[in-house]
Amino acid sequence: MTFNGIRALELLKLGTRLANACFRKGQEEAIRHVVEGAGRLLLVQKTGWGKSFVYFIAAKLLRERAMGPALLISPLLALMRNQIAAAERMGVRAETINSDNRERWSDVASAIERDTVDILLISPERLANEQFRSEVLAGIARRLALLVIDEAHCISDWGHDFRPHYRLLERIVRTLPVNVRLLATTATANDRVMDDLQKVLGPELHVSRGDLNRPSLVLQTMRLPSQAQRLAWIAAQVPALAGHGIIYTLTVRDAVQVADWLKSRGLNVEPYTGETGDSRPMLEQALLDNRVKALVATTALGMGFDKPDLAFVIHYQAPGSVVAYYQQVGRAGRALDAAYGILLSGEEDIDITDYFIDTAFPTESEVSDVLDALETVPEGLSIPELMARINLSRGRIQKTIDLLSLESPSPIARQESKWQLTASDLSPAFWERARRLTDLRRFEQRQMQDYVNLRCGHMEFLVRALDGDPGPIRPPALPPLPTTADPVLVREAVAFLRRTSLPIQPRRQWPAGGIPEYNLTGRIPPEFQSQPGRALCVWGDAGWGGLVRDGKYRDRCFSDELVRACAELVAEWSPRPAPEWVTCVPSLRHTELVPDFSRRLAAAIGLPFHAALRRTEARPQQKNMANSIQQASNVVGSLAISAQRPPVGPVLLVDDMVDSKWTLTVAAWCLRSHGVEEVFPLALALTGKRE
Repeated sequence: MTFNGIRALELLKLGTRLANACFRKGQEEAIRHVVEGAGRLLLVQKTGWGKSFVYFIAAKLLRERAMGPALLISPLLALMRNQIAAAERMGVRAETINSDNRERWSDVASAIERDTVDILLISPERLANEQFRSEVLAGIARRLALLVIDEAHCISDWGHDFRPHYRLLERIVRTLPVNVRLLATTATANDRVMDDLQKVLGPELHVSRGDLNRPSLVLQTMRLPSQAQRLAWIAAQVPALAGHGIIYTLTVRDAVQVADWLKSRGLNVEPYTGETGDSRPMLEQALLDNRVKALVATTALGMGFDKPDLAFVIHYQAPGSVVAYYQQVGRAGRALDAAYGILLSGEEDIDITDYFIDTAFPTESEVSDVLDALETVPEGLSIPELMARINLSRGRIQKTIDLLSLESPSPIARQESKWQLTASDLSPAFWERARRLTDLRRFEQRQMQDYVNLRCGHMEFLVRALDGDPGPIRPPALPPLPTTADPVLVREAVAFLRRTSLPIQPRRQWPAGGIPEYNLTGRIPPEFQSQPGRALCVWGDAGWGGLVRDGKYRDRCFSDELVRACAELVAEWSPRPAPEWVTCVPSLRHTELVPDFSRRLAAAIGLPFHAALRRTEARPQQKNMANSIQQASNVVGSLAISAQRPPVGPVLLVDDMVDSKWTLTVAAWCLRSHGVEEVFPLALALTGKRE
């Protein structure tokens, strides 16, 4: 098929809305390669280069020659709004099927059947959905002209953004008819990933690889160990920076905390995380329109977001790999002569990235627990039924199920909502792959720390780490930013961290399946629920967290400073109806720790203390219970009302640590079952891993 370069340029101008638009180096050649069917193509180009224009223009040109539709597989559907809008300006009829638009599935399927869809966009996880495969994919597969694999590095075991369902693509690619064109795109394929992709996509794979240097970026790293130092640094520097940007954090909790701090300093910023939900498009548009100074974001705002004039990207903590960092910092300076990429590093970075590495694969004992449980029930078990049988979190069970189900042959199979064993054993290759990827992530973590320690040569380091040729690199003439924090601002940041209390939302449902021996199922009646509560801090965090940890495990007594802090919290919180007395959650291990603190707190706020609850028997430590069913079952029956009937007025219920909230839920249920009007939980710290 001949390539129409004039028509391709017309489409580019429509998509970009620029009458004088022209192709970047390599773009037109890539489109020509795909349209003419010159073989499978891997396109490796830096972020912002315009890879989406290659596949959208190619798809449109193929359709104009009466060819079939294209299928695009991408992990970034939620962040491709800009690219889809550009495609629609070119007359490309793009549709998507994902978990957020179930109500449109039948309409999209009908449009595919009528051949009025030019390109269908799906996530790799959709390939594992039997309904999608039978009702949609089967219909489009026989007419498919082009398969596009976006973020193709995820196919590779070595890819930094490992998406397990990309493994399904290996099977699909093997069975593709020879007349179906294949285009794979990525910004971050080092030599290891390239080797893997050639094994999966075929030895005859053509590669178009561009320059990885980002000449507009001024890169800088600095170690500021404490959260307060980094909060102070950001508060001082962000208002002084020209333009608008992104501040990246490793966790949801940190994104919210940094945004709250900057808002308290008068900065117009908003948090953006996987929990932001339906407001994400609105926040993206606010940044695109320069209506916010910055978004404080997790990797939920990552690959796929395109603001060419982004003036800075600041990292509050160091990511786990150079590849991830290159992707994120590469959002800045695409259409600017100069932009900042600043990496701050804190003392918690390694702990957080260690957690991500350690939990990336199930352990051998987790796999054994799941398979053993399924072996005892030939008809299969659902995820909630597995939770009732094994002490693993829902997330760990789901990850184990997901990864086992993607093996070929797989040791498990799904029948409606239940999972059953198959006749196949788990291959040793599963564990070899897990060890290989874990070792790589450890290497990447060390490499990232080497980057943090650099004094100069940052871009050269990144390009070499991606196996590119750095060549001569001349960063733009922007002055370096200060590497220390203002001591006054640091003290104010510490005060902010100590002022911040965290909500404790009450549980409103018993766990799936309930607690049958106590006849507790379904919704907890409102008259037996607690009110929303408060926690002073996060366990071990800056502010009060370290003092709480020291009090519990070093001093065996919580300090008077914590008593005063909680008294101030209660005064500021001012729950209504006002508590008339104080009680606490008892413990058989630390019999006086929480009661002693609660008595001193009661005296500080001028209320009587009553030991209204007692432990009826010793149970395993709650922190060792991994899911809701196990946690609730471990508490129910272990708490009871003391011999002396408690007061019935509203009560402040005190505990030291809160994780699953089941202890507070059951304690409130006990109290309210005995006539107490309202229960307001108060905890010293929230525990558990950062989100």
